[in-house]
Amino acid sequence: MRLTVKLGRNAPRLAHNLSPKSNTRQFSSTLIQPHSSSPTPESKSEPSPKIIFSGIQPTGVPHLGNYLGALKQWKDMQDAAHPSDKLFFSIVDLHALTIPGNADKLRRNRREMLTSLLAIGLDPERSAIFYQSSVSQHAELQWILSCTASTGYLSPLKHGLFSYPILQAADILLHQSTHVPVGSDQKQHLEFARECVTNFHSSWSIPSSSSRPPIFRYPQTISLDSSSSRIMSLSDPTKKMSKSDPVEKSKIFISDDEGVIRAKIKSALTDSVSKFVGEYDSVNRPGVANLLEILAGFSGGGERKTGRELAEELKGESLLGLKTLTADAVVKGLAEVREKFRQFGEDTEQNKARMREIEDIGTRRARESAERTMERVREAIGLA
Repeated sequence: MRLTVKLGRNAPRLAHNLSPKSNTRQFSSTLIQPHSSSPTPESKSEPSPKIIFSGIQPTGVPHLGNYLGALKQWKDMQDAAHPSDKLFFSIVDLHALTIPGNADKLRRNRREMLTSLLAIGLDPERSAIFYQSSVSQHAELQWILSCTASTGYLSPLKHGLFSYPILQAADILLHQSTHVPVGSDQKQHLEFARECVTNFHSSWSIPSSSSRPPIFRYPQTISLDSSSSRIMSLSDPTKKMSKSDPVEKSKIFISDDEGVIRAKIKSALTDSVSKFVGEYDSVNRPGVANLLEILAGFSGGGERKTGRELAEELKGESLLGLKTLTADAVVKGLAEVREKFRQFGEDTEQNKARMREIEDIGTRRARESAERTMERVREAIGLA
C-alpha cells in the first residue's frame, strides 16, 4: 500500500501515496524481524510466498503521475509475481469519506477507478481487486487496533483524519501482508503499522512460537521508483501533477486520446535557458527535467533509463524534439490502457454485468482472506 497521512484541510487524494504535511513521528524499528522472503544460504527450498497489499483512493480517472508513480508499478509487480504469491489491490473508499461530498460523485469515482485498474492491466483472476467498504473486516480490525494504538503518531483533528493511519494499518495487516509498496518518503507510515502489531501482541499477551505464530506479521517494504512518483505539472513544473489543478493542460489522464496528449505536451512549459536539452537540471530547468522523467517512465526494452541518463543521450536535441519524443512515448505507452479503459467503461448491460462479476470475484477473495485473520483476532481477544 502506498501509505499516506495528509494532516491538513484536505484528506489524502491518492491513498497511501502522498507525503505527510505535518504532525507525524518517525518510529525507530525495534521490532521482531519479518519472515524473510528469500531462503537462507543453507536452505535450497523455494522462497516463502509473498502477500502484497496496496490501495488507492477513488478519485476518478488517474493522471500520468498516478500511473507512473504507482499503478504501472503495480502491474509490473503482478507480472513478476511468483505463482504462489498473493496480491491485493483495494479501492479504499472508506478513506475517501474523510472529505464529505456528493454521493453520486463518489459512486462515479469508484467505478472510474475500478475501470482504470483493469485498464492498466491488473488481472482480476490473478490479483484481488476490491472496494474496501465491501470487506467489513477492514473497519472491524481498525477499531480493534485503535484500542491499543499509541496516539503519539496521530493528530487532534476530526476523528476520521485522526484515526486514518490506524485504518491504513488495518488495511495492511488484515490480509497478512508480507510486503507493501511505498515511496522512499513514506516508510514511517509502515513503521506505524508495525508498531500496531507490537502494541496488539503486547496488550493481549499473545505469545510467539514455532507451533503457533503471532496473529500479525511485520510487513516489509517494496520501494517504489521515486523518480516516477515525482511527475510534475506540465504548466508549472515546480508543482506535482494534480487532479485538483484548475489548469486542464497541466495534467495528462490515462484516458486522454492521442490528439489531447500531443497538444498538452506541446504546450508544456520549459524555459529560455537554452533551445537544447543540455545537462539534467531539475532546479534551474524543471520543465525540461520533467519531460525527461516522463519520457523515462515509458522507456522500455531492457533496463529502464533514468531522466538523467536520457539527458546525456539527448544533450544536442532541441526542446521541440524532446517534446515530440515524449509525446510519441506517452501516446504509444498509453495506447492499450486507453483502449481497455474505453472497453471496460462501455455503458452496456453486458459490460455492466461483467464489471459486477469482477467486483464479486475480488470481494469474495478479499473477504475470505480477511475472515481468516479476524477469526484468530476475535479468539485472541475474547470475542469468540
